[in-house]
Amino acid sequence: MSKSTSKLAVPIANDAAKPVGLTAAAGFQVGVRRTFPVSREAAWSLLTSPEGMMVWLGELPVLEFKPGTAYTSKEGNHGEIRVVNPGEQIRLTWQRPGWIHPSTVQIRLLEAKTGTTISFHQEKLADIQQREQMKAYWEEAADHIREQLAAGESQA
Repeated sequence: MSKSTSKLAVPIANDAAKPVGLTAAAGFQVGVRRTFPVSREAAWSLLTSPEGMMVWLGELPVLEFKPGTAYTSKEGNHGEIRVVNPGEQIRLTWQRPGWIHPSTVQIRLLEAKTGTTISFHQEKLADIQQREQMKAYWEEAADHIREQLAAGESQA
């Protein structure tokens, strides 16, 4: 073989494809984003209200959104609020009943041309099945938020 053709042999480091959503630092993760035709203030008000929390966190009578606040929903979801930037971001640990360890959930509100984008991001998920389960969960939560926001507009 000539020197020029020997350069064509490229070693393959790993033949197996990396599963979708797997990262070296955060394990499995998932993100869901939706844009709604409302202000960030309206989106924040809904997400932090008991009706809004029911959609994404579970049934809680009242939750003080400040770092260090522990919570447990009626459904058994539990964790701790880690970061709160009113109108912009909530970061918390979140563990469902039966999970071995908590995940981290971050919700961000981003300005968009047509309103506000709500971004749900969850990391430290155990495996691909948990990732798919939570992807469906956050997509359903986003659908319910859309319904709640639309209902609020029709009452305004």
